[in-house]
Amino acid sequence: MTMSEDRPMTSNGNDSEDEEGPGKASLTHTTDDGDVQMVDVGSKPDTRRRAVAAGDIHLRQSTAAAIREDTVDKGDVLATARVGAIQAVKHTWETIPMCHQIPITNVDTSFEFLDTADDDGADYATLSLEVAVETTGKTGCEMEALEGVTTGLNVVWDMVKAVEKDEDGQYPATRIENVRVLEKRKRER
Repeated sequence: MTMSEDRPMTSNGNDSEDEEGPGKASLTHTTDDGDVQMVDVGSKPDTRRRAVAAGDIHLRQSTAAAIREDTVDKGDVLATARVGAIQAVKHTWETIPMCHQIPITNVDTSFEFLDTADDDGADYATLSLEVAVETTGKTGCEMEALEGVTTGLNVVWDMVKAVEKDEDGQYPATRIENVRVLEKRKRER
């Protein structure tokens, strides 16, 4: 079976749809009494899985130029953000309470600059980060991809915060947004 033949999974991490139909699966992180629990995936087969997430950070044009030219005082912004994203992927199970620790087999990160303008016509740059995560295991890796994106973008912010601040020490143009899962796939081994 190729990755293009993969089937979608329900949003709660279960690989099959329940009797209620697509998108209406029961909550699996709670007991009948409403207590929080970790989902038991022990009986599920190991499968190859892939998830891709993305998000954006809006920066001043001058900040984007400094990142492109590698002239930010703290160092190479994109290299540092890439390391942060990968570290976050590997440690997702430590920060999201009900996530399983899964074997990460691959992490790819990709950055892209887009020049944009806001509703007031102010120019700024958008730096997009896409994180693709692969695993072979019993549960999906979309949370790992999302953690990679959010941490990677937070690292960018941390690396450039000195030049993003205004005269009052605020960040009027800087924002992280549009964090989303682009893709989630699995295939039998």
